[in-house]
Amino acid sequence: MTFPASLPPLVPVPLTAEDFAPFGDVIEADHDRSHLINEGRTRRYHALATAAPGEGGEAILSIFRGTPWPAPVTIRMLERHPLGTQAFVPMERHPWLVVVAEAPRAEACRCFLARGDQGIQIARGVWHHPLLVLQPSQDFLVVDRAGAGNNLEEVWFPEGETVTLAPV
Repeated sequence: MTFPASLPPLVPVPLTAEDFAPFGDVIEADHDRSHLINEGRTRRYHALATAAPGEGGEAILSIFRGTPWPAPVTIRMLERHPLGTQAFVPMERHPWLVVVAEAPRAEACRCFLARGDQGIQIARGVWHHPLLVLQPSQDFLVVDRAGAGNNLEEVWFPEGETVTLAPV
């Protein structure tokens, strides 16, 4: 395969459930998927995503504390989790970036700008870049898989096959 000498910068687009659907779910407070509980004192945004830890796995909760990648952010690799889903929900209301791809190639990457009140659940087997935050430090509640089997595959792009993110 011939690779273009230089890919244009990857411009982040706003994260929407419709555009992200091929890669997983957007987790956000959607009024249409909510109802009041606790004598009307709490609004429950119900079943926004379903953790799928796969056979022999269990869903676990972790906190990931991300720090920014050096600018300009250059995407050199992607990873995926073939045995289970992975969800990221920001614990602070700061925007952040999500890079996903249908295949582990620089030219296949798409970048989404998530609001600080939006999380994502990456579907099983979807290629994505590790966490990309825009603040000096940002915490995320992560629902992930624990259990037997190799649930991490990484692919590093060949030398010269990268894509740089446009500034946000």
